[in-house]
Amino acid sequence: MIDHAHDLARVQEATERLLSAVAKMDDASLAEPSRLPGWSRGHVLAHLARNADALVNVLQGRPMYVSAEARDADIERDAPRPAGVQAADLRESAARFQAAGDEPADWTRTVELRNGVTDSASRVPFRRWAEVELHHVDLGTGYELEDLPAEFLERETGFLADRFAGHPDVPATRLTDGTRAWSTGRTADEPGITVSGRPADLVGWLAGRRDGAALQVRGGSLPKLPPL
Repeated sequence: MIDHAHDLARVQEATERLLSAVAKMDDASLAEPSRLPGWSRGHVLAHLARNADALVNVLQGRPMYVSAEARDADIERDAPRPAGVQAADLRESAARFQAAGDEPADWTRTVELRNGVTDSASRVPFRRWAEVELHHVDLGTGYELEDLPAEFLERETGFLADRFAGHPDVPATRLTDGTRAWSTGRTADEPGITVSGRPADLVGWLAGRRDGAALQVRGGSLPKLPPL
């Protein structure tokens, strides 16, 4: 059972870590490239602020974004803003998300995200947690995958394994960090490939942040994963 209140608290903690990092940045550092191709650090922060508002829309039964074009335009519009404005927007949008999460609601209901994707409302806080943690890493300011909470790494591995489960272009694969195991890819009685490694390296590969070179692979070659 997903504990949405627990995850909302983890979102708040992750957001405070991010805001502390952003407070040390100036306009010039925000204009520098992030680790995401084509995006500055300002783009990453703009995306995070608008994503918080988009997830409020999801929780309150509205479309997540007006359109893909509007989403992209909002990020481009907001990316060049001064560091102080970025920080304030990030803080205020995060507060709006927390407030929406605190409202009495049926957390078992199904909600719709982008591109027709549906999920339980109870998993929306975890999705926000993933956005904050991974994009904090994407800023390239010293917060690395190895710094992510152990609980997050374990749950994100499971979340991404589920996301690729049944995908026709991903061979049946067993993932393990040495103590826990997950299955992903095409359905098979016994996965033919086993990928093992540290939790940070597994998440890095599954989330498209690392090439998987640090992972050990048995039974074949490292699967090529489709974009998230």
